[in-house]
Amino acid sequence: MPELAITALQLSHFRSYKHARIEPDTGITALYGTNGAGKTNILEAISMLSPGRGLRRAAPGEIIRQPEALGWKVTAELHSLSERHEISTWAEGEASRNVEIDGKKATQVALGRLARMVWLVPVMDRLWVEGASERRRFLDRMVMSFHPSHAEATLSYEKSMRERNRLLKDQVRDTAWYDALEMQMAISGAEIANNRADVLARLQIAQDGAKTIFPTAALTLINAEPATAADLREAFSAGRERDLSAGRSLNGPHRVDLQAIYLAKGVEARSCSTGEQKALLISLILANARALRDDFGAAPILLLDEVTAHLDETRRHALFDEIEALKAQAWLTGTGPELFEALQGRATILKVIESESGSLIG
Repeated sequence: MPELAITALQLSHFRSYKHARIEPDTGITALYGTNGAGKTNILEAISMLSPGRGLRRAAPGEIIRQPEALGWKVTAELHSLSERHEISTWAEGEASRNVEIDGKKATQVALGRLARMVWLVPVMDRLWVEGASERRRFLDRMVMSFHPSHAEATLSYEKSMRERNRLLKDQVRDTAWYDALEMQMAISGAEIANNRADVLARLQIAQDGAKTIFPTAALTLINAEPATAADLREAFSAGRERDLSAGRSLNGPHRVDLQAIYLAKGVEARSCSTGEQKALLISLILANARALRDDFGAAPILLLDEVTAHLDETRRHALFDEIEALKAQAWLTGTGPELFEALQGRATILKVIESESGSLIG
């Protein structure tokens, strides 16, 4: 079993599952079944054991199994390096979710310090052709896997920016209000910018030193702002009149975009084929995992939903081999068992069934 792994997972009233328990005995667990059977719900439950709103970015109330609406709970036994922990997270109604680690209340950031996770889901397949906000979210998820406190910095920045935008929209000109908000935006924004730059450098190193058939991407931040709090504060103050005319903040970390170039072809990711775009995404996820392994001491838990889509047999088998070489725990989904034939004897392969009483694991 990998150095970072969930050794037991239990769900209660989570999405389509009334109750479920999985105890994987290998590094890779492959879940297959028809569309809508509940495969992705398992991956989402695991993702709730990390900071944030999970791989679907759902509010706590959206996760509750219907029609019971009793609240949901996810419990896991986690092996993290040389330690073992019991982690629980749950919510009732629309209330914020709770976290316990080894029977004691904990913060979501504390989850990120114990278990590093990286995921790839089908909605990301259009990452390179969607708006910049989706690429920023993708980037920040990778950043949080290295810097769990990045989530707090992002929330602090966004909260201050929303308040500043309200002042701008209302044409308020009281400099004292702006000074206070811009100071907080500058402090959080500098942390965000420095974290992003650090992780991009790590990813580039992890790609350059890799033996992989997946394409290497050159990553660049577009519209990146100065990285010091003093410079950011000056930029916010200098741009105040322009922002008043626009009614919103026009510069800052919230304007950054992530650009990727398919190095072997010298082509921007957005201009690549669907298959090439998927291969680039997988390459970045694997680079993220390699860099985390070197930083944390163990490869992260990988959640790969329908990852074999758009992959030919050669790349599919290569992906499985790279996951094993990483010594990572991975949870994969697919529509049929034939997608995981190469994993026979190497993985825990489970069928997910949709029944009248909800999703079942066979």
